[in-house]
Amino acid sequence: QVRLVESGGGLVQAGGSLRLSCTVSIGSIFSINKMGWYRRAPGKQRELVATSGPGNEFNYADFAKGRFTVFRDNGKTTVHLQMDGLQPEDTGVYYCYLRSLNSDDSGYEERWGQGTQVTVSS
Repeated sequence: QVRLVESGGGLVQAGGSLRLSCTVSIGSIFSINKMGWYRRAPGKQRELVATSGPGNEFNYADFAKGRFTVFRDNGKTTVHLQMDGLQPEDTGVYYCYLRSLNSDDSGYEERWGQGTQVTVSS
């Protein structure tokens, strides 16, 4: 059974920083293709924040470039999102994201965590 456990959300003033973390429990770490973060702002659809893929492939949303950094630990089962220079428009629920190979190697599955709230006050 695959599990995604997130931590690190909270309330911060504008200009502040937060680090989100997500640890994945999965049968084989070699089935992990990509990990990262999405978010849903109030009244908006879920959107990509940043992902880390194979071969040190990183993908950042435009709003995240230069302010947010996604990285994984050496064991490759925990992904972090370092967020600096936070602004009120960054407020939302942040979801851990996992793309992994199916158990029968037939394709990839995408999963999201339960979400962690980030609130940035002005």
